[in-house]
Amino acid sequence: MNYYQEITLLPDAEISLGFLWQNLFQQVHIALVEHKVAENQSAVAVGFPDYRNAKFPLGNKLRLFSKDQATLEKLAIDKWLTRLEDYVHIKGIKPVPESVSYVSFERKQVKSPERVERDMRRKAELWSAKSGKPLAECLADLEKSKPTALCSLPFIYLHSQQTKQRSPEKNSKFPLFIDMYEQSAKQDGLFDCYGLNSKANGKDVFATVPHF
Repeated sequence: MNYYQEITLLPDAEISLGFLWQNLFQQVHIALVEHKVAENQSAVAVGFPDYRNAKFPLGNKLRLFSKDQATLEKLAIDKWLTRLEDYVHIKGIKPVPESVSYVSFERKQVKSPERVERDMRRKAELWSAKSGKPLAECLADLEKSKPTALCSLPFIYLHSQQTKQRSPEKNSKFPLFIDMYEQSAKQDGLFDCYGLNSKANGKDVFATVPHF
């Protein structure tokens, strides 16, 4: 990745940083889907320069990376963010500095607290129907084995484009958990349409982006 474009989020008293991240990243995701180079594959990657180094876990900056300047010019991210023009500052495309470190950002599949609660209740209902025990008793018994370690990774709430297309009436909102791995050197690989390291790379390959 040789070129980048930086977007700074500008929250105010009425619009929180978390809400801005939701809207910004949703639009970035849609833009990457529209410009995908293969099935769930993007030529543009994302980076979070202040990952876990700010009060808000993802900070207030997002960087878009590509191997050549033309790819970012074609993406024209400013056109996708017109609704947010009062809340974001988009810098011009620049070459990546010479002295940088490298990291991989990857989606982490984690059950949300709401999903855990739903799964617990479903299990309790099945157990109650099978055993004849009261539902409250089954819930109390399952509570003893309930997962207690909630994921502490930074996340952004997004709407699933695929679910929306299949079932427009469904609430397809989900948390996109993002993990960062420091890498000792630059490593080429594939990126998905969230701009994150693609699972298609396999377990031993982590597509990197510059971190500075």
